[in-house]
Amino acid sequence: MTRLFNDPADFADEATDGFVAANERWVRKVHGGVARSTTSPDGTVAVVIGGGSGHYPAFGGLVGHGLAAGAAMGNLFASPSAQQVAGVARAAAHGGGVLLSYGNYAGDVLNFDAASRTLEAEGIPVRTVRVTDDVTSAPADEAAKRRGIAGDLCVFKVAGAAAERGDDLEAVTAVADRANDRTRSFGVAFSGCSLPGAEEPLFEVPEGRMAVGMGIHGERGIDETDVPTADGLATLLVSRLLDEVPSGVTADGARVVPILNGLGSVKYEELFVVYRSVQRLLADAGVVIVEPEVGELVTSFDMAGVSLTLLWLDDELEELWAAPADTPAYRKGGAVAQERVDPSVVEAEASPDAIGEASDESRDVAARIARGFAAVRAVIDEHADELGHIDSVAGDGDHGIGMQRGAHAADAAASDAVSRGAGAGSVLRIAADAWSDKAGGTSGAIWGAALEALGRVLGDDEAPTGATVADAVGAASEAVLAFGATVGDKTMVDALVPFGAVLRTRVDAGAPLAEAWAAAVSAAKEAADGTAELLPKMGRARTHAEQAVGTPDPGAVSFALIVEAVAP
Repeated sequence: MTRLFNDPADFADEATDGFVAANERWVRKVHGGVARSTTSPDGTVAVVIGGGSGHYPAFGGLVGHGLAAGAAMGNLFASPSAQQVAGVARAAAHGGGVLLSYGNYAGDVLNFDAASRTLEAEGIPVRTVRVTDDVTSAPADEAAKRRGIAGDLCVFKVAGAAAERGDDLEAVTAVADRANDRTRSFGVAFSGCSLPGAEEPLFEVPEGRMAVGMGIHGERGIDETDVPTADGLATLLVSRLLDEVPSGVTADGARVVPILNGLGSVKYEELFVVYRSVQRLLADAGVVIVEPEVGELVTSFDMAGVSLTLLWLDDELEELWAAPADTPAYRKGGAVAQERVDPSVVEAEASPDAIGEASDESRDVAARIARGFAAVRAVIDEHADELGHIDSVAGDGDHGIGMQRGAHAADAAASDAVSRGAGAGSVLRIAADAWSDKAGGTSGAIWGAALEALGRVLGDDEAPTGATVADAVGAASEAVLAFGATVGDKTMVDALVPFGAVLRTRVDAGAPLAEAWAAAVSAAKEAADGTAELLPKMGRARTHAEQAVGTPDPGAVSFALIVEAVAP
């Protein structure tokens, strides 16, 4: 288990600080993660990678010459926020545009796409390549739904080498896409990982058994079997990947990069014993092995597990795979002399959000809203462990920590905005930005959008009526529904939609706001409880849907807790 930490909610930030302090030769800290501490020629494409923390050497450990220009690093197992991704991209950009590349997870897609829109609006060309190498997470005919695991390294390395040799943005994107199309991974786990402060791992496997098809966020496998010998495991891994050779490729005579990846607590010596058989089995199939990798490359804290990745090469991919790289955790070829970024050039600190004019009535409401955020912070702190436990059943167990980080940031931002004379709408808008930035992940993006919509409707001009509040909740619902979930998908939407519907009906019938809100809270709590019987259809839990039956959705539960805590 993870033993060395201070406050679990600060673990990712403190780990990043320590990582930068230990690796200043390669990286510098920027808002949202790290960027190279060395310069690149003007016009170079910046390959910006990222994802949640807890996967070292992914993602910060892969920043340096020949690989990534920057890495956006979110909270534990949670995607970085859109603000974090954009901040890293701005710091890493050198005038040639930005390629965003990351594992295909719902929160990452939401936040990286939002960052892409922001950067494009600022005049920075952006392209995206999502890594989809895990063969167990979706069938071959739905490969675009697959998640990214250790195949991340293949795509990042190829893209980084192409950028380093001077390819333009379209060419770097094309070769990264090709690398992704020709990469397949498959993994197993003997035990789950434990997040800092957790009393038990995210999942357990009975003694002598192993989970087949695990994910790198502590997701349990989709099947279970007896633990084989090292030779037996090699046979399982190789045979599964040889069953799905990329289109147009024949195994016999193909040139392939094998990557045997340890997920956190399998010893290197054990990996070498397994790789001995992997190499023999591939050779028996006629595969020509090129520059293999064996070690910890994309981990999952202390998970005891192993994955095998095969990158099926063509001439260009082989050239790019073999190109030099020099990063904190991954080096290939001879070191290349690099000029350091001028230490006197420091990224400008973000200025506080501007406060516009507001009526006295709106400022009074703003103060009540700030007190509401304090109540939200308190209720989330009280239930954070419970929310994390619920999320760990079929997800990655980070919902409680993510909601804590978001609620604390929004509380502080709202209090500061009120002290500067903000009206109700501005307080909500500023709190929304703070929540989404600090929380990251899917829930951070969703709560940021919902709060922004509330603020947009309430405005700063007058005290809202019950009808205005119902309108604002309706706008928040529309903002959340725009992310793609519908009622029945086992998400926060299952509690949000009935809450909004009951509030609207009661307000329209003439009920006082407090009475209408109480009725809506009851509907939300009932709906949240009812999600226990649903199969998840979105997010990481989708891959392990059956295991989630009997447990409510953490997003729906946290929504019900929050609307009860802020009742007028």
